[in-house]
Amino acid sequence: MNFLKKSSLLIGAFSLFILLFGCGTAEALDEADQYISTIEEIEIPDGVKVIGLGEATHGNIEFQELKKDVFEVLVKKENVRVFVLEGDFGGGQQINQFILNGVGTAEDAVNTLDYSIYKTEQMINLVQWMHDYNTKVEGDRKVYFYGNDMQRYDYSKKGVLDYYSVVNAKAFKKYASQLEHVSNDTMRKLTMKQLNGIDKTIDTIILDMQTNEVKYVDQSSKESYLFALQYAEILKQRTQLFLNEANYTKLRDQYLTDNLQWIAEFEAERGHDNIFVTGHNGHIEKTSASLAGYKSMGNYLDELYGEKYFAIGTDFMTSEFQAKNGGSGERQIHTLENRNDLVDAFSDVEPNVFYVDFEKASKSSELLDIISRKQKMANIGDDFRGWYKTLKKFYTIEMIPNEAYDSVIIVKAATPTNVME
Repeated sequence: MNFLKKSSLLIGAFSLFILLFGCGTAEALDEADQYISTIEEIEIPDGVKVIGLGEATHGNIEFQELKKDVFEVLVKKENVRVFVLEGDFGGGQQINQFILNGVGTAEDAVNTLDYSIYKTEQMINLVQWMHDYNTKVEGDRKVYFYGNDMQRYDYSKKGVLDYYSVVNAKAFKKYASQLEHVSNDTMRKLTMKQLNGIDKTIDTIILDMQTNEVKYVDQSSKESYLFALQYAEILKQRTQLFLNEANYTKLRDQYLTDNLQWIAEFEAERGHDNIFVTGHNGHIEKTSASLAGYKSMGNYLDELYGEKYFAIGTDFMTSEFQAKNGGSGERQIHTLENRNDLVDAFSDVEPNVFYVDFEKASKSSELLDIISRKQKMANIGDDFRGWYKTLKKFYTIEMIPNEAYDSVIIVKAATPTNVME
């Protein structure tokens, strides 16, 4: 009886281990190399308007380098002229000034985002490449940089006030005073009363701009007016996130989508119909698979654009990555092995970084089976603690690959970025 009881406990424990840790068990696919291609060989289907690139971690060199590598291919082969980053909208426009007009340096421009994950050599190289590219081409071929995030105040506030200093000096003084205490440094110390006051001020600003559109455009330009109004919307979104902490992730992806749509429509008016957006895998994928329960930007984009939205996910086999420990705030290096049937199928291919188009992969019955059923794919943010390694749900999202993405880039061994704090 005791033996049976112990055996049952052992079987139960083993079953729980498999359930929780569930590593991939697939063998390497024979001739898997015929289903891969280089980044330079990426081809996007005709009619696509928005190309999304996810990143499995924020802390690996390879995933940050892919932003530049993929965008460069899209610029040269797909006539894409617009780069959108999961980063601050206002700071993004400071980067835009650098790549278009050479204002400041690439490092200074990157620092305006105020996101430590982007204070890396790889991001500086991306921005410098965009600047250098623009010096060699005519106006209609130049590239543009945007952020579609709303988690900062400073540069959007500056954008609003700079505009009022041109079109309405009296309003400028009033709003500068009312928003004096609003900044990146102070925003997490603001009381609910202050936040509600800020929200009302921004509503007044938006209403004033909408009411006086003709007058303000006459004193400035249509483009500067639209940007000022969008800066105000970003301030509103940031404030709403603070006022609705319980719905933070839900609201953020909705706002990410709204801002991306604004960028797409604004740039379409300038003749740029195709845009490239990059962010975390959890924002890019189409199926809202995260256990956090929010609707992903990729899901919204899939509904808005259908087949005109092409999503590229990323995954790794092994990764040595850096991330911030939310408890201590210190950055640490972590090492992780990621196993699922999809990455296992390509474990014998030679390149360290390669592209897998799911349409091409579907010609293999084995690969079609793998990408058509749930896989635990890497998804690591900027907060990671050592004990997260004990459960796959803390560093993966379980999704059906060919429903979440149209293709995937796999990195066999990923290496850590160095954040320049």
